[in-house]
Amino acid sequence: MLLNDEMGRRVKIPAEVRRVVSLAPNLTEIVFALGRGDQLAGDTDFCDYPPAATRKPHVGGPINPNFEQIAALRPDLILATKSINRRETVDALDRLGLPVFVTDPHTVDGMIASVVHIGNALQSEESAGPLVNDLRARLAELNRRLAGAPPRRVLFVVWTDPLISVGRDTFIADALHHAGAQSVVDTAAEWPRINLEEIVRLQPEFLVFASAHAGDTQHDIDALRSRPGWRQLDALRRGNIVVISDAINRPAPRMVDAIEQLARALHSESFASRMNPGAGSDQMQITEEACACAR
Repeated sequence: MLLNDEMGRRVKIPAEVRRVVSLAPNLTEIVFALGRGDQLAGDTDFCDYPPAATRKPHVGGPINPNFEQIAALRPDLILATKSINRRETVDALDRLGLPVFVTDPHTVDGMIASVVHIGNALQSEESAGPLVNDLRARLAELNRRLAGAPPRRVLFVVWTDPLISVGRDTFIADALHHAGAQSVVDTAAEWPRINLEEIVRLQPEFLVFASAHAGDTQHDIDALRSRPGWRQLDALRRGNIVVISDAINRPAPRMVDAIEQLARALHSESFASRMNPGAGSDQMQITEEACACAR
């Protein structure tokens, strides 16, 4: 079977895909979400969700995977993604006669499209259909609830020293939009280093952090309160801080969980029936989900 991947490459895929190697954490998550975890022959050192992914044979890191280990796993199909896998890696695997399907999502809808495309490549259309319908229905429900609500101006903090955020054309920026938020950072750079003085001038309404363990992030936030510049942010002084699942960092189905978390934290009034009485935006809002993920 011949399929076009998301880079426009024609990929010849066997009639039956029994063994798959994933070269990125988000792709590993998609394979498991499609119910094909048993067919995952190997993944990378950074594939840590679901827990079963950590028990798969590892082929090294996404940037420089071990070709010999990949070939030894005898994959019928290799999954890669443009954002972290190098073109040289894909070309080298091509020369070894190993089919590679490359994804390239830049938005939440792009992530959902990748689920569809990987489902087609794995001949898992029957499981991809309900999964995609569920994701789209949840996003539509968010859109309905947030209709008319003004977007919250936020700073999404990737790193504090140096201060790094996300650019306007990233899938995280699009995820913020679905959650009823708008980044105060408006730049084409994907992971821009930001001048803290500029953020103080812009005064975001909320600071948003993504973490697998909210308790650890709380410690970091407490430390920021005593640092010059950060003390001048109204959001920090007022406790307008949201810590969400770091699933938002990966273009995979769990990203929608994180979007829902953020939407509820920023727009509690739109979810009044589901929120605890008295939960106000003037209190620090920290949510934690048992997950582990990294790009």
